[in-house]
Amino acid sequence: MKPVAVIILNWNGAALLRKYLPSVIANTNADIADVIVADNGSTDESVKVLKEEFPTVKTLLFDQNWGFAEGYNKCVSITAYPYTVLLNSDVRTPQGWLEPLYHFMEQNPDVGAVQPKLLKDFGADDHRQVFEYAGAAGGFIDCHGFPYCRGRIFSTVEADHGQYDDAPTNIFWATGACFMVRSEVYAAVGGLDKDFFAHMEEIDLCWRMLNAGHRICYVAQSRVFHLGGGSLPQGNPRKTYLNFRNNLLLLHKNLPAKDARHTLFVRRLYDTLAFFQSLASLHFGDAKAIIRAHRHFRTMRRNYPQPATKNWLKAFPEGGRNIIVDYYLRRRKKFTDLK
Repeated sequence: MKPVAVIILNWNGAALLRKYLPSVIANTNADIADVIVADNGSTDESVKVLKEEFPTVKTLLFDQNWGFAEGYNKCVSITAYPYTVLLNSDVRTPQGWLEPLYHFMEQNPDVGAVQPKLLKDFGADDHRQVFEYAGAAGGFIDCHGFPYCRGRIFSTVEADHGQYDDAPTNIFWATGACFMVRSEVYAAVGGLDKDFFAHMEEIDLCWRMLNAGHRICYVAQSRVFHLGGGSLPQGNPRKTYLNFRNNLLLLHKNLPAKDARHTLFVRRLYDTLAFFQSLASLHFGDAKAIIRAHRHFRTMRRNYPQPATKNWLKAFPEGGRNIIVDYYLRRRKKFTDLK
């Protein structure tokens, strides 16, 4: 068995397979990795495309849509490679993208997961170098649980000028768009939480890895290009609901009980401000989504014990920041400004 499985989870993405899979096949080192497409019960022509246009690619064909989290959980369990790359179907990979991730993991057995530099895909012939929103140069969380990245804070996304081309760096969370993990560690901490459905499930997974004693790292020597955008655009009330609910679950699950109570109290104040802001801007769907997120969180949190004994927000310098104050009041729009 090769050491790495590069797994693309597909659902009704025939067009994306045609556009992005060729680069993954051509530029993934076949000596160390197998490219596997797992189809989540697609009803379009995805399976036909795989069979007729990519006959050499290994496939897993599920008879139903298990969703992102549970779909990947099944993939990792079935394939059982030492390392697994969870790769979005809208990611273009250049030559040599995999080796830096693999070699870094081999040399650092305490690392549970790594991510490459994530750049926006404008097409192979477009040479713009702009970080991609979903993960940029590695993720962090502020003192109240708001995620941000090196290279992206809220809606401000930086151009890549090599400002984060440092040595491999400890980060709080790695992007789910391209996420290399030790399969054994992934399984040991329970994999992705299927109840999150979408948004922040990779942050939750990374936090559980930190709680279990594993580092999460960013390796700038590897880069990939992500189309991004997703199925739920910004401003969609469904996206608002998932972001608010899952952020609350994230804090409840992974903070020690005392710290969680304080942090969640402050978050309720911020979310109340967000609710009234949505009303004032006539975004009534978002306002309702925030209320529904808090109501469902109160029900769902009963399913999660709080075994954490360490507050990892206090273990990172970035976890001491109030990113809302930094961004909106101090006008620090870039990660480099925070220093």
